[in-house]
Amino acid sequence: MPPEWRGTRFAEPSDFPILIKFIFPKEKLSIQVHPDDAYAAAHEKAAGGRGKTEMWHAVQAEPGANVLVGTKPGVSKQRVLDAIADNSLENLLEKYPVYNGDTFFVPAGTPHTIGPGMILCEVQEYSDLTYRLYDYGRKNAKGNPRELHVEKALDVMKFGETAGGKIPPLSIYTAYRSHSKSKVGRNVTLLSTCRYFSAERWEFYEGIPMAYGRGFPFDILVVVNGKGKIGWRGTAWKKGHDGSGSSDFEAGQCWFIPTPLGVTLTPASHATMLRAYVPDLAVLRSALKVEGHSKAAIAGTLFD
Repeated sequence: MPPEWRGTRFAEPSDFPILIKFIFPKEKLSIQVHPDDAYAAAHEKAAGGRGKTEMWHAVQAEPGANVLVGTKPGVSKQRVLDAIADNSLENLLEKYPVYNGDTFFVPAGTPHTIGPGMILCEVQEYSDLTYRLYDYGRKNAKGNPRELHVEKALDVMKFGETAGGKIPPLSIYTAYRSHSKSKVGRNVTLLSTCRYFSAERWEFYEGIPMAYGRGFPFDILVVVNGKGKIGWRGTAWKKGHDGSGSSDFEAGQCWFIPTPLGVTLTPASHATMLRAYVPDLAVLRSALKVEGHSKAAIAGTLFD
Protein backbone atom coordinates (compact mmCIF):
# COMPACT_ATOMS: atom_id res chain seq x y z
CA MET A 1 0.00 0.00 0.00
CA PRO A 2 1.55 3.36 -0.98
CA PRO A 3 2.58 5.49 2.04
CA GLU A 4 0.42 8.39 0.83
CA TRP A 5 -2.62 6.10 1.10
CA ARG A 6 -1.83 5.10 4.68
CA GLY A 7 -1.14 8.58 6.03
CA THR A 8 1.87 9.81 7.96
CA ARG A 9 0.85 7.97 11.15
CA PHE A 10 1.38 4.70 9.24
CA ALA A 11 4.18 5.83 6.93
CA GLU A 12 6.41 2.85 7.73
CA PRO A 13 5.48 -0.38 5.91
CA SER A 14 3.87 -2.85 8.29
CA ASP A 15 0.83 -5.05 8.63
CA PHE A 16 -2.46 -3.33 7.99
CA PRO A 17 -3.52 -2.07 11.45
CA ILE A 18 -7.17 -3.23 11.52
CA LEU A 19 -9.24 -6.11 10.23
CA ILE A 20 -12.98 -6.07 9.52
CA LYS A 21 -15.00 -9.25 9.08
CA PHE A 22 -18.55 -10.51 9.14
CA ILE A 23 -19.42 -13.46 11.36
CA PHE A 24 -22.35 -15.75 10.54
CA PRO A 25 -22.34 -18.32 13.38
CA LYS A 26 -24.40 -21.45 12.81
CA GLU A 27 -23.39 -22.91 16.18
CA LYS A 28 -21.56 -21.70 19.30
CA LEU A 29 -17.99 -20.69 18.67
CA SER A 30 -15.31 -21.98 21.02
CA ILE A 31 -14.86 -20.20 24.34
CA GLN A 32 -11.63 -18.33 23.71
CA VAL A 33 -9.42 -15.45 24.77
CA HIS A 34 -6.86 -13.30 22.95
CA PRO A 35 -3.52 -12.00 24.29
CA ASP A 36 -2.63 -8.32 24.52
CA ASP A 37 0.20 -6.72 22.56
CA ALA A 38 2.80 -7.12 25.33
CA TYR A 39 2.19 -10.85 25.74
CA ALA A 40 2.04 -11.44 21.99
CA ALA A 41 5.29 -9.55 21.43
CA ALA A 42 7.03 -11.65 24.08
CA HIS A 43 5.56 -15.07 23.26
CA GLU A 44 4.08 -15.03 19.75
CA LYS A 45 6.62 -13.32 17.49
CA ALA A 46 6.29 -16.06 14.87
CA ALA A 47 2.55 -15.35 14.68
CA GLY A 48 3.03 -11.62 14.16
CA GLY A 49 3.55 -10.51 17.76
CA ARG A 50 0.35 -8.48 17.93
CA GLY A 51 -2.50 -8.96 20.38
CA LYS A 52 -6.19 -8.80 19.61
CA THR A 53 -8.76 -6.37 20.96
CA GLU A 54 -12.07 -6.42 19.07
CA MET A 55 -15.63 -5.13 18.94
CA TRP A 56 -18.85 -6.59 17.51
CA HIS A 57 -21.83 -4.78 16.04
CA ALA A 58 -25.02 -6.79 15.58
CA VAL A 59 -26.26 -6.13 12.06
CA GLN A 60 -29.03 -8.68 12.58
CA ALA A 61 -30.08 -10.88 15.50
CA GLU A 62 -32.78 -13.50 15.85
CA PRO A 63 -34.83 -13.91 19.06
CA GLY A 64 -32.79 -15.74 21.70
CA ALA A 65 -29.37 -14.83 20.24
CA ASN A 66 -26.71 -14.24 22.88
CA VAL A 67 -23.00 -13.83 23.52
CA LEU A 68 -20.79 -14.53 26.54
CA VAL A 69 -18.24 -11.84 27.42
CA GLY A 70 -16.05 -11.72 30.54
CA THR A 71 -16.05 -13.66 33.79
CA LYS A 72 -18.55 -13.28 36.60
CA PRO A 73 -17.35 -11.83 39.94
CA GLY A 74 -15.34 -14.21 42.08
CA VAL A 75 -14.13 -16.47 39.26
CA SER A 76 -10.58 -17.75 39.74
CA LYS A 77 -8.13 -19.77 37.65
CA GLN A 78 -8.90 -22.90 39.62
CA ARG A 79 -12.64 -22.48 39.09
CA VAL A 80 -12.02 -22.14 35.37
CA LEU A 81 -9.98 -25.35 35.33
CA ASP A 82 -12.68 -27.19 37.29
CA ALA A 83 -15.38 -25.90 34.95
CA ILE A 84 -13.46 -27.02 31.86
CA ALA A 85 -13.19 -30.48 33.39
CA ASP A 86 -16.92 -30.78 34.12
CA ASN A 87 -18.14 -28.96 30.95
CA SER A 88 -19.66 -26.02 32.85
CA LEU A 89 -17.40 -23.15 31.76
CA GLU A 90 -20.32 -21.22 30.25
CA ASN A 91 -21.75 -20.79 33.76
CA LEU A 92 -18.73 -18.68 34.79
CA LEU A 93 -19.15 -16.10 32.00
CA GLU A 94 -21.45 -13.09 31.73
CA LYS A 95 -24.31 -13.72 29.29
CA TYR A 96 -25.79 -10.93 27.13
CA PRO A 97 -28.86 -11.16 24.89
CA VAL A 98 -28.21 -9.70 21.44
CA TYR A 99 -30.61 -7.42 19.56
CA ASN A 100 -30.32 -5.61 16.24
CA GLY A 101 -27.91 -2.69 16.59
CA ASP A 102 -26.19 -3.85 19.79
CA THR A 103 -22.45 -3.28 20.18
CA PHE A 104 -19.99 -5.24 22.32
CA PHE A 105 -16.38 -4.37 23.18
CA VAL A 106 -14.00 -7.28 23.82
CA PRO A 107 -10.56 -6.15 25.01
CA ALA A 108 -7.61 -8.53 24.97
CA GLY A 109 -7.67 -10.91 27.93
CA THR A 110 -11.48 -11.19 27.98
CA PRO A 111 -12.89 -14.74 27.59
CA HIS A 112 -15.82 -14.83 25.18
CA THR A 113 -17.92 -16.79 22.74
CA ILE A 114 -20.59 -16.04 20.15
CA GLY A 115 -23.79 -18.05 19.83
CA PRO A 116 -25.82 -18.78 16.68
CA GLY A 117 -28.67 -16.72 15.22
CA MET A 118 -26.97 -13.43 14.40
CA ILE A 119 -24.84 -11.53 11.90
CA LEU A 120 -22.00 -9.58 13.48
CA CYS A 121 -19.62 -7.07 11.96
CA GLU A 122 -16.33 -7.36 13.83
CA VAL A 123 -13.63 -4.67 13.90
CA GLN A 124 -10.33 -5.74 15.46
CA GLU A 125 -6.59 -5.41 15.59
CA TYR A 126 -4.98 -7.13 12.64
CA SER A 127 -4.24 -10.40 14.44
CA ASP A 128 -5.55 -13.93 14.57
CA LEU A 129 -4.00 -15.06 17.86
CA THR A 130 -6.67 -17.12 19.60
CA TYR A 131 -6.36 -19.34 22.67
CA ARG A 132 -9.18 -21.87 23.02
CA LEU A 133 -10.34 -22.62 26.53
CA TYR A 134 -13.26 -24.89 25.67
CA ASP A 135 -14.60 -26.25 22.37
CA TYR A 136 -17.74 -28.24 23.23
CA GLY A 137 -16.03 -31.52 22.33
CA ARG A 138 -15.67 -30.70 18.64
CA LYS A 139 -13.22 -32.65 16.51
CA ASN A 140 -11.00 -31.79 13.57
CA ALA A 141 -11.06 -33.35 10.10
CA LYS A 142 -9.07 -36.34 11.36
CA GLY A 143 -11.55 -37.07 14.13
CA ASN A 144 -9.33 -35.80 16.93
CA PRO A 145 -10.36 -33.18 19.51
CA ARG A 146 -9.43 -29.70 18.34
CA GLU A 147 -6.42 -28.20 20.08
CA LEU A 148 -6.98 -26.24 23.28
CA HIS A 149 -4.59 -23.63 24.68
CA VAL A 150 -5.62 -23.60 28.32
CA GLU A 151 -2.24 -22.69 29.84
CA LYS A 152 -1.72 -19.68 27.57
CA ALA A 153 -5.35 -18.64 27.93
CA LEU A 154 -5.08 -18.57 31.72
CA ASP A 155 -1.83 -16.58 31.44
CA VAL A 156 -3.60 -13.75 29.59
CA MET A 157 -7.11 -13.88 31.09
CA LYS A 158 -8.46 -10.94 33.07
CA PHE A 159 -10.65 -12.01 35.97
CA GLY A 160 -13.39 -10.02 37.64
CA GLU A 161 -14.64 -6.71 36.32
CA THR A 162 -13.64 -5.99 32.75
CA ALA A 163 -14.04 -3.12 30.31
CA GLY A 164 -15.70 -5.55 27.93
CA GLY A 165 -19.38 -6.17 27.42
CA LYS A 166 -22.34 -4.34 25.93
CA ILE A 167 -21.51 -0.73 25.03
CA PRO A 168 -24.01 2.17 25.01
CA PRO A 169 -23.61 4.11 21.74
CA LEU A 170 -23.11 7.87 21.62
CA SER A 171 -25.08 9.94 19.11
CA ILE A 172 -22.82 12.48 17.46
CA TYR A 173 -23.88 15.08 14.93
CA THR A 174 -20.59 16.46 13.70
CA ALA A 175 -18.74 13.49 12.24
CA TYR A 176 -15.10 13.24 13.34
CA ARG A 177 -12.86 15.26 10.98
CA SER A 178 -15.86 16.60 9.02
CA HIS A 179 -16.09 20.34 8.40
CA SER A 180 -19.89 20.21 8.24
CA LYS A 181 -21.91 21.48 11.21
CA SER A 182 -25.24 20.35 9.75
CA LYS A 183 -27.47 18.21 11.96
CA VAL A 184 -30.03 17.60 9.22
CA GLY A 185 -30.40 14.45 7.19
CA ARG A 186 -27.98 12.19 9.03
CA ASN A 187 -27.53 10.34 12.28
CA VAL A 188 -23.97 9.40 13.23
CA THR A 189 -23.48 7.06 16.19
CA LEU A 190 -20.14 6.27 17.80
CA LEU A 191 -20.30 2.55 18.57
CA SER A 192 -16.97 1.88 20.26
CA THR A 193 -13.48 3.30 20.17
CA CYS A 194 -10.03 2.49 21.56
CA ARG A 195 -6.45 3.19 20.52
CA TYR A 196 -6.59 0.42 17.91
CA PHE A 197 -9.79 1.31 16.08
CA SER A 198 -12.97 3.32 16.13
CA ALA A 199 -16.34 2.30 14.67
CA GLU A 200 -19.33 4.46 13.81
CA ARG A 201 -22.77 3.78 12.36
CA TRP A 202 -23.97 6.27 9.76
CA GLU A 203 -27.61 6.61 8.73
CA PHE A 204 -28.20 9.34 6.18
CA TYR A 205 -30.80 10.70 3.80
CA GLU A 206 -28.70 13.35 2.07
CA GLY A 207 -25.14 13.71 0.81
CA ILE A 208 -22.33 13.54 3.38
CA PRO A 209 -18.95 15.15 2.62
CA MET A 210 -15.96 13.48 4.27
CA ALA A 211 -13.10 15.99 4.42
CA TYR A 212 -9.57 14.68 4.82
CA GLY A 213 -6.52 16.52 6.16
CA ARG A 214 -2.89 15.74 5.60
CA GLY A 215 -1.57 12.95 7.80
CA PHE A 216 -4.93 11.44 8.79
CA PRO A 217 -5.23 7.69 8.25
CA PHE A 218 -7.58 5.90 5.91
CA ASP A 219 -11.23 4.97 6.43
CA ILE A 220 -13.13 1.77 5.69
CA LEU A 221 -16.85 1.99 4.89
CA VAL A 222 -19.17 -1.04 5.01
CA VAL A 223 -22.56 -0.57 3.35
CA VAL A 224 -25.19 -2.22 5.57
CA ASN A 225 -28.22 -1.21 3.52
CA GLY A 226 -29.31 1.21 0.83
CA LYS A 227 -27.56 2.36 -2.32
CA GLY A 228 -26.30 5.55 -3.89
CA LYS A 229 -23.24 7.30 -5.31
CA ILE A 230 -19.75 7.71 -3.90
CA GLY A 231 -17.70 10.51 -5.42
CA TRP A 232 -14.05 11.30 -4.78
CA ARG A 233 -11.41 13.88 -5.48
CA GLY A 234 -7.98 14.82 -4.25
CA THR A 235 -5.43 12.59 -5.97
CA ALA A 236 -4.34 12.11 -9.58
CA TRP A 237 -4.49 8.48 -10.64
CA LYS A 238 -2.66 9.24 -13.87
CA LYS A 239 -0.91 12.17 -15.51
CA GLY A 240 -3.32 14.77 -16.83
CA HIS A 241 -6.23 13.52 -14.70
CA ASP A 242 -7.64 15.62 -11.85
CA GLY A 243 -8.14 12.60 -9.63
CA SER A 244 -11.92 12.88 -9.43
CA GLY A 245 -14.42 10.13 -10.10
CA SER A 246 -17.53 8.38 -8.85
CA SER A 247 -19.17 4.99 -8.62
CA ASP A 248 -22.33 3.38 -7.34
CA PHE A 249 -22.44 1.78 -3.89
CA GLU A 250 -24.89 -0.82 -2.61
CA ALA A 251 -25.52 -3.05 0.39
CA GLY A 252 -22.85 -5.64 1.11
CA GLN A 253 -19.96 -3.64 -0.31
CA CYS A 254 -16.85 -2.52 1.56
CA TRP A 255 -14.97 0.61 0.47
CA PHE A 256 -11.40 1.51 1.38
CA ILE A 257 -10.88 5.29 1.39
CA PRO A 258 -7.18 6.29 1.08
CA THR A 259 -5.88 9.23 3.09
CA PRO A 260 -5.72 11.95 0.38
CA LEU A 261 -9.23 11.51 -0.97
CA GLY A 262 -12.12 13.84 -0.31
CA VAL A 263 -15.28 11.75 -0.56
CA THR A 264 -18.98 12.55 -0.81
CA LEU A 265 -21.61 9.88 -0.13
CA THR A 266 -25.02 10.50 -1.71
CA PRO A 267 -27.79 7.97 -1.01
CA ALA A 268 -30.57 7.24 -3.47
CA SER A 269 -33.00 7.71 -0.58
CA HIS A 270 -31.65 6.27 2.67
CA ALA A 271 -28.47 4.35 3.46
CA THR A 272 -26.71 2.87 6.49
CA MET A 273 -22.96 2.39 6.69
CA LEU A 274 -20.45 1.32 9.27
CA ARG A 275 -17.25 3.37 9.32
CA ALA A 276 -13.99 2.08 10.79
CA TYR A 277 -10.72 3.96 11.20
CA VAL A 278 -7.77 4.34 13.58
CA PRO A 279 -8.56 7.35 15.79
CA ASP A 280 -6.57 10.00 17.55
CA LEU A 281 -8.14 9.48 20.97
CA ALA A 282 -7.23 12.91 22.31
CA VAL A 283 -8.86 14.65 19.34
CA LEU A 284 -11.91 12.40 19.48
CA ARG A 285 -12.38 12.85 23.23
CA SER A 286 -12.17 16.61 22.80
CA ALA A 287 -14.78 16.51 20.00
CA LEU A 288 -17.15 14.47 22.19
CA LYS A 289 -16.79 16.96 25.04
CA VAL A 290 -17.57 19.84 22.67
CA GLU A 291 -20.75 18.02 21.63
CA GLY A 292 -21.86 17.98 25.25
CA HIS A 293 -21.30 14.36 26.26
CA SER A 294 -20.54 13.78 29.93
CA LYS A 295 -17.27 12.32 31.17
CA ALA A 296 -19.12 9.17 32.26
CA ALA A 297 -20.82 8.75 28.87
CA ILE A 298 -17.52 9.13 27.04
CA ALA A 299 -15.81 6.64 29.36
CA GLY A 300 -18.52 4.08 28.57
CA THR A 301 -17.71 4.11 24.86
CA LEU A 302 -14.11 5.32 24.56
CA PHE A 303 -11.44 3.03 26.04
CA ASP A 304 -7.82 4.12 26.50
